[in-house]
Amino acid sequence: MDGSPHSLRRTAFDATTPARGGGIAHHGSGGQWHDRPVAADLTKRPGEVAAMFDRVARRYDLTNTVLSLGRDRRWRRATLAALCIIPGDRVLDLAAGTGASTVALADCGADVVAVDISAGMLIEARGRGAVRDAIVGDGEHLPFADGVFDAVTISFGLRNVADSPAVLRELARVTRPGGRLVVCEFSRPIWGPWRAVYLGYLMRALPVLARVVSSHSEAYTYLAETIRAWPDQRELARIVAEAGWTSVGFRNLSGGIVALHRAVRPA
Repeated sequence: MDGSPHSLRRTAFDATTPARGGGIAHHGSGGQWHDRPVAADLTKRPGEVAAMFDRVARRYDLTNTVLSLGRDRRWRRATLAALCIIPGDRVLDLAAGTGASTVALADCGADVVAVDISAGMLIEARGRGAVRDAIVGDGEHLPFADGVFDAVTISFGLRNVADSPAVLRELARVTRPGGRLVVCEFSRPIWGPWRAVYLGYLMRALPVLARVVSSHSEAYTYLAETIRAWPDQRELARIVAEAGWTSVGFRNLSGGIVALHRAVRPA
């Protein structure tokens, strides 16, 4: 397949190993194309979330850089460092989006598979060239056998699923014993005055900026709502541990606007 919208098709998938062959495979309920603008809500129905990200895919990277004031690149570098990639590691990049994180992982020598619920996002990812293996799929039902990845990561995607503990359990299932998890997600600023400024930005300035730079500004109203409703750092650490991960810890970035949670799959 060449990665164009017309080449996308639903394919059979062998769940014994990660996908191969440089195409975009489809698994589960993701990958549908929608002809009307759709804004997801806090019920996070997979079809609505996929449609919303299809709509923003074309200008997604630019919008994120503008709305984060350029900090998105720093957050990606911190996530990559936390994964401690060894060349040859097999890595799952869940909620891979347009593939910026996938390319960075591949550049470190990882054998990386990109999974996202949005076909539109993965088409953008395939345009980067370095993203060889891309699968449209649902994080709650990963199409892989047990223990096939050395490391798994999800950046700014756990917040967008209906059942985040189920996704964390699925990530544990497909990770080998001793393998690593890194979650990069928006969180809660730890200093009260900074938190007040940030929440004001989320609810007032961000939607205005999104209307200027985004191809689907309604998606960024949803973004702000999901961030406000998301657990804080310690609560997410508890959720990760209850999903079957050990050695759970977290690190704040940008004063707690973003947090990295790292954990290990028990033997």
